[in-house]
Amino acid sequence: MNAQTQTDWTADDETAILDAIDKWVEGEVRPIAREHDQADTYPHELVEQMKELGLFGAIISPEYGGLGLPASTYAKIVVKVASAWMAPSGIFNSHLIMASAIERAGTDEQKAEWLPKMATGELRGGIALTEPNAGTDLQAIRTKADKTNEGYRLNGTKTWITNSLNGNCLMILAKTDPEAKPRHKGMSAFLTKKGEGYEVSKKLTKLGYRSIDSCELLIDDKLVPHDALLGGAEGRGLQQVLGGLELGRINVAARGAGIAEGALMLATRYAQERQTFGKPIAEHQAIQLKLGEMASKVAASKLLIEDAAKKYDSGQRCDMEAGMAKYFATETGVFCAQEAMRIFGGYSYSTEYEIERYYRDAMLMCIGEGTNEMQRIIVAKQLIERNPI
Repeated sequence: MNAQTQTDWTADDETAILDAIDKWVEGEVRPIAREHDQADTYPHELVEQMKELGLFGAIISPEYGGLGLPASTYAKIVVKVASAWMAPSGIFNSHLIMASAIERAGTDEQKAEWLPKMATGELRGGIALTEPNAGTDLQAIRTKADKTNEGYRLNGTKTWITNSLNGNCLMILAKTDPEAKPRHKGMSAFLTKKGEGYEVSKKLTKLGYRSIDSCELLIDDKLVPHDALLGGAEGRGLQQVLGGLELGRINVAARGAGIAEGALMLATRYAQERQTFGKPIAEHQAIQLKLGEMASKVAASKLLIEDAAKKYDSGQRCDMEAGMAKYFATETGVFCAQEAMRIFGGYSYSTEYEIERYYRDAMLMCIGEGTNEMQRIIVAKQLIERNPI
């Protein structure tokens, strides 16, 4: 896939891109998913293929060597990948949230230094936000950045950080003024490389979302240069991070829809293969009711994602739309995975069938990138703000 300006992408271009991704998913991703998931091994070969496909530069501007894809096309790519195996989509999602923050809020020098290498996958990163005591409440973080003549000294811990072990860079959220009121004015974001700004202390063992590294980080008196401060000004870190979460939530919504669609397709096939009482279970009304509801929820999820992505592409505020998409599509992922487990019956508990992986992966999407409880609150607040009496 060759880079071009974002406005140049046509419907035919999108079809060609999605066809290429579909062939890659079916030929390379799906065949290795179960083996890597069961062994919890990192898919290094897929990363190299992602570089060739341009996925690490999917939404980075062509000016910096990226593809400049609109979010609407990017979301469809994520659905396709997640429908076969959700985990690999996290490798480029976290990376692109970091890249998006740099392109949106970085200095010209930071963009020129970081984005071309991120577009090729030479630098593969993510965002280090969550701490043991601070998940949804990011303003409660304790990681500190003390300014000195030589640079900033970072101290703290982070947890559940994607791409921290097998990637090589992270954007770290830290407090430059712990006494600031309101608290967000004392938060800043720093662009760091592994070893220079952080060390990985432990890889976490997970129920699902295996193969992809989620780790605890130790940030022990790490000195980073002054120009590591994103945007060159303190106190803007929370806004810089939150600005990228709309795209992140669209991505997670697409992952939820992908899980849902993948589970639906597995259940649809199995329902035609499995027979009880002398006929395929697909002919039993109880199974048809499940498949009908699953298919309807998958279609509705995709429409919500498309609506949010198009608003994002147009530059409109879309936290409400992204919140609705993230909430509905990820709950649909859980619903479809559960219903597919019921359709598979006892075989759903066998690791020889793929459906158990979808079931294990699905719930994370309801928690990550802002819990679904928080999404409903965001939607409600925006609903009231947009419709005052």
